[in-house]
Amino acid sequence: MYITFSTINYIRWTENNDWVIASILIGLFAYVFMLLSLNRESSLKDFILHPISEGANLLANWVIVSMVFVLVMAVLLSQYIPVVPKTISQYHLFGWELNKWGFTLLAITLFYVSKSLVSYLFYMSINEGDRWTRLVFVSTKFYFILSLMIMIINIVHYYFGIDHGIVLRYYWFFAVFVFVFKLFFYGFNKNSILPEDWYYKILYICTLQIIPIGVLWRLLFL
Repeated sequence: MYITFSTINYIRWTENNDWVIASILIGLFAYVFMLLSLNRESSLKDFILHPISEGANLLANWVIVSMVFVLVMAVLLSQYIPVVPKTISQYHLFGWELNKWGFTLLAITLFYVSKSLVSYLFYMSINEGDRWTRLVFVSTKFYFILSLMIMIINIVHYYFGIDHGIVLRYYWFFAVFVFVFKLFFYGFNKNSILPEDWYYKILYICTLQIIPIGVLWRLLFL
C-alpha cells in the first residue's frame, strides 16, 4: 500500500493599507493647521461651539473641512466600487490610470464642487446671500464632526478584520440616519440657514439634497 501526500503551497498576499493611514494623517494634519492657525489655537470644543459672530476665516475653514471629508469618504467608499467605468479607465496620464480610489475621489470631488456651486447660485438668485454664509458656517461644523467619525470607521474597516459584506448593512443604516439628521439639523437650526419661504425650502431640499445623492449613486455604482 502506498500513501501519497499532496502538498499545496498557498501564497497569501498581505494587503497594504498604509495609504489609509496616510489619508487619515493628511486629514488630521489639515485640521490641526486649521485649528491652530486659522482659528487662533482653538480646541475641538471651542471650534464646534463658536457662534457665527465669532467665526473667523469662514471660507478657508469650509474648504479645508470639505477637502478632508471628501478624502476620507473616498477611502471608505472605494472598497465597494465594483469597477472603474471604461469611459474613465481608457484615459491615461503618463502611463497612469485611475484606480477605484482615484475614481471615487474624483467623482465625490466633482459632486460636491458642483453641488456647492449650484447651491450658491440658488441662494444668490433668491437674494438670500446672508443665509448662504450661515449655511457655510453650519455645514462646516457638521462635516467636521462627520469626517472625524468616518476616520474612525475607516480604521475599524481596514484594520480590525471585519466582514466588509456584513458591515455594509450597518453603513447603510448609518448613512440614512446621517442624511435624515442633516435635513432636520438644517431645517431647525437656530441660525436659520435654509431659505425663508417654505417653497424655496422644499426646492432646496429636493433639488440640492435628495436628487444629487441619486446622481452620485448612479455615477459610482451603476
